[in-house]
Amino acid sequence: MLEKDQLTEAAGNVHIAIVDDNDTIREGLVELINASDGYSCIGAYRSAEAALAEIAGKRPDVILMDINMPGMSGIECTRRMKSLLPHVQIMMLTVYENDEHVFSALKAGATGYLVKRTTPDKLLAAITELREGGSPMSAEIARKIVQTFHDQQAVSAQETETLTKREREILGYLAKGLRYKEIAEKLFISASTVRTHIHKVYEKLHVRSKSEAILKVLRR
Repeated sequence: MLEKDQLTEAAGNVHIAIVDDNDTIREGLVELINASDGYSCIGAYRSAEAALAEIAGKRPDVILMDINMPGMSGIECTRRMKSLLPHVQIMMLTVYENDEHVFSALKAGATGYLVKRTTPDKLLAAITELREGGSPMSAEIARKIVQTFHDQQAVSAQETETLTKREREILGYLAKGLRYKEIAEKLFISASTVRTHIHKVYEKLHVRSKSEAILKVLRR
């Protein structure tokens, strides 16, 4: 842990906490950060549980978070940390590059994602970028996110193209705030027929609510 006088000297720096069970990596990060002008490590923890018990009282600007740790994972720790400190910026620093870990981390509240082979100068630059409102990511991770977005857009297009003219009409009226009975009157059909059409729309678009269906179609 850091000495009290070290924390005092770090007053004007970007305050960083590290959560990583690998002693060599964690200690190396502490050395790098404290040896670099404008940065200071205010806490280093070898488990998510230890970090959750102490970090809230230290209020870091940025947390560097590993994913695979004994006990609680870094992703779950990120989720809980964001509820304790909503404004803290969390950057995953991990060996994992697969889609599942990337998107789970981002959904949990991480705003940056770097692989551990990132060079020291790029890591420090990423910390600054994160503090200033950016979302730094390794090139491979950014490419995965872009590709996933393109894939989702393609799937969305295929889904919406399966809607019939009548189903689109009904969705249009729903988007305007009309109730089932009002839509039925405009289209000269029964309210139960409107419900049947809407259930078919939900199935085709793979959604569970009116708002999700409207949003999916309006995005096209």
